[in-house]
Amino acid sequence: MALAMPPVASELPMVVAVAAGLGLLVALAGIGVMWWLRTRSIGVMMAVVVVVAIAATLAGIVGIIMKMLLEGVVRDFVLSVVAVGGLVGLGVAFVLAKRVVKESRRLVAAVRNMPFVAPKGLPAELQEIANTLEEAYAREQALEGARRELVAWVSHDLRTPLAGMRAMAEALEDGVVADPRTTARYHRQIKLEVERLSAMVDDLFELSRIHAGALRLSRARIGLADLVADTLAGAEPLARAKGVVLTAEAADPVPVEADAGALGRALGNLVVNAIRHTPSDRTVVLRAGVDAGMACLSVTDCCGGIPEEDLPRVFDVAFRGEAARTPTADGGAGLGLAIAQGIVEAHDGMIEVVNDGPGCRFEIRLPLVRG
Repeated sequence: MALAMPPVASELPMVVAVAAGLGLLVALAGIGVMWWLRTRSIGVMMAVVVVVAIAATLAGIVGIIMKMLLEGVVRDFVLSVVAVGGLVGLGVAFVLAKRVVKESRRLVAAVRNMPFVAPKGLPAELQEIANTLEEAYAREQALEGARRELVAWVSHDLRTPLAGMRAMAEALEDGVVADPRTTARYHRQIKLEVERLSAMVDDLFELSRIHAGALRLSRARIGLADLVADTLAGAEPLARAKGVVLTAEAADPVPVEADAGALGRALGNLVVNAIRHTPSDRTVVLRAGVDAGMACLSVTDCCGGIPEEDLPRVFDVAFRGEAARTPTADGGAGLGLAIAQGIVEAHDGMIEVVNDGPGCRFEIRLPLVRG
C-alpha cells in the first residue's frame, strides 16, 4: 500500500496557487452556465451552484494530487469523501430547489386568482413579495374605486349645470324669455355656471398633474406670515359675503423653502373650505408658527366636526362627507382638499385634520429653513 508523502512547506504556495487558479476557472465557467440558464427554474440554478462548488473542490484535490502530495489509498479516501459530500450537497439542493419551486408556483397561482390574497408559510423573500403584492393590489383597488367614484361624481356635477345652461340658452334663442330683467338674469346665471365649470376643469387638470408627478415647483425662501396675509386678503370677500369672521394669528417670521403660488393655493383651499362649512357669525382662524421643529400652518373652523370614521378619507378624491360637510350650492368643485394634500406632499410636508372644539383643524407641516 502506497503511503502519502509528507507535505513540504515550500510547496504550499504552489498548491494554493494551482487550487485557486483551477477554482477560478471553474467559477467563471459556472457563472457562464448560470447566465445561460438565467431564465430557467430556480432549482436548475441551485443545482449549478452546488456542482460548481463540488467541481472547485475537486479541482483543488486534483491540483494536490498532481503535486504528488497524495497518492494511493489516501487519495482514494479523499476522492471518495469529496464525492459523497457532493452527492449529499446535490440531494439537499434538490430538496430545497423543489420546495422553492413549489412555493413559487403557489405564489403564481395566488396572483392569478383574483382577488389576490397573500399565501402564508412561504420562504421569507417570497413571503415579503406576496405581502407587497397584496398591499399593491389593495391600493390599486382603492384607486380604482376612487376613479369610478370621481367619474360618477364629475358626470353628475357636469350634467346638472349643463342641463340648466342648455334650458336657458334655448329659452333665449326661442324668444320664450323676452323681458330685459329675466334675460339679464339668464345671462348672469349662464356666466356663473360657465365660471363654475371652468374652475372644475382647472381643478381636475391640477389634480391630474399632481397624480402624474408633473407638478413643477419654483421654490424660494418665503415667510409664512406673508403667505397668511395674502390668503386672508384673498378670502376676505367670501367670508364677508357668508357672514363669517376671518382672523389670523402669525408668530415671528417662519421661513420655508416653497413655491409661494402653489402653497398659497393649498392654504387658500383650506380657508375657502372652512368658510363654506362654517355658519354665519362664527369664526375661522389662520395660524402660522413653529411646532416640534417644523413650520406649521393651521386653519380652524366651526363646521361642527367631522365623524371619526370619515377623518381618514377627508383628503380622498371625490369624497364628500354626509354629516358635517354636506355640499351646498356654493360648494365648489370638491377637489380642493385633494389638491391641497398633493401640493403639500410635493413640498415634502404633511397635512392632516383633527376635530377641535366646535369644528375641526387642518394643519400643514413643512420643513423649516435653517440658518
